[in-house]
Amino acid sequence: MSHEIGQRFLLDLPGMRHNLPYSPALLTTLYSQTGQTSVTPLDEIAETLSRDQGLTAKVLTVANSAFYGLQQEVNTVARAIAVLGLAEVRTLVLAVGVKALTDSKDFPKDFPVGPYWEHQLSVAILARMLAPLMGGGDPDNLFTAGVLHDLGKLLTALHRPEDWRAISALAEGGSISYSEAEDEYWGIEHGVVGSMVMGAWNLPADLTEPVNWHHAPMHAPSHRRDALALCVADAMAHIAAETGAVVTCPWREVLCKFNLSDADMLERAKALLIKHDPGVFAAGLAA
Repeated sequence: MSHEIGQRFLLDLPGMRHNLPYSPALLTTLYSQTGQTSVTPLDEIAETLSRDQGLTAKVLTVANSAFYGLQQEVNTVARAIAVLGLAEVRTLVLAVGVKALTDSKDFPKDFPVGPYWEHQLSVAILARMLAPLMGGGDPDNLFTAGVLHDLGKLLTALHRPEDWRAISALAEGGSISYSEAEDEYWGIEHGVVGSMVMGAWNLPADLTEPVNWHHAPMHAPSHRRDALALCVADAMAHIAAETGAVVTCPWREVLCKFNLSDADMLERAKALLIKHDPGVFAAGLAA
């Protein structure tokens, strides 16, 4: 409909790096301290996060939620890292930051925040399961990418609410996927939107690239298997939850190429989502 509007939106995206409730520099420091080659002491990483008391409080709230089922409450960041692991706490930091965007007074009230987070977590859980089976990268990175894979939808709703509503209506009215409706409406899709802002947050390519290409994984110039895993996880999450969303990813064919049974994998997916209820995580974020 208006590709010019879409192009203007793309130009605005790098400026959204300051939308997080904490400084993007915190993310840069955190990823530097927790990279695979880093030897940063645990207490130094905990100190980085503890500089922001609001962030610390929220991370601990979610860490102590029913989703993790900890036997004993954790009351410090260092303890949360020791119990949950660095990757999990790092993902929590990002989830808390993104969730804060929906608390803005300008965020549209008709955006389905609860179902959004349930789907993000469903995809994260399934992507982590698929990573080793599909020869992908770090399962924990794929979990994080799953949590962020639809960030572009949320950013569109926040900064272009009328365009978000128009795209949603186009998808529902035409019985097409949301990403197909985006392409028809303004020639960009939410993977690109999300990955551009993640790049502005200085997140690494092993997160931004799978998010960027999760609706066109075969075109990914790098991290292709991670993008494929994210695409399949996205499709299976919709099917397992019976969301009614139009699924365009040829997930059965992709699984077949990796000698995986689509029926078996869907059963495993359903069992995982029952065991690790994504709705509980969504409730923890909202607490």
